[in-house]
Amino acid sequence: MLIIRLALALFLIVNISACAVNPSSNTYLVETKGPYTLDTGDVVRINVYGDKELSTNYRVDDAGSIAFPLVGSIPARGLTAQQISSNIALALANGYMRNPDVSVEIAEYRPFFIQGEVKAAGKFPYVYGMSVRAAISNAGGYTDVANRSYAIIYRLQGDEMIKGRVELDFPIYPGDTIVILDRWF
Repeated sequence: MLIIRLALALFLIVNISACAVNPSSNTYLVETKGPYTLDTGDVVRINVYGDKELSTNYRVDDAGSIAFPLVGSIPARGLTAQQISSNIALALANGYMRNPDVSVEIAEYRPFFIQGEVKAAGKFPYVYGMSVRAAISNAGGYTDVANRSYAIIYRLQGDEMIKGRVELDFPIYPGDTIVILDRWF
């Protein structure tokens, strides 16, 4: 009888502990860290100290470049603001200026997109540090049938589009597409 009780207790412990396992984790298929890299649609403020005519805002074009006076097209896609600053300074130092001092900062991020069960799907301006929850607020909130537990996010990583199921506090980036699904009753 003691063996049956021990077997029953072991069986219950194993089954109860299996119920306590939390399959969700805070790891995502999409990147959440790293320096911001530029892409089409971003606007940068370039300051060339000592030259007010060159110091203005420039948009990253469809080819992923910035058309900069004197030196022509400067590749920007996939580069950080600091890398672009160095590239412009090198290009200007190549026969145009002596020891150019160049700084680059993000003036306007490219938009993010949200669709599905939100009141106003569409394209919205990105604000640094936004989460999925903030994006939903920008889109007017949920519809009555929206799934309010998670979202699907599409993010371009390198040359590959990555899809991930994320929690509402997940950080979004410019260019992301967020999909809010409907819930099953």
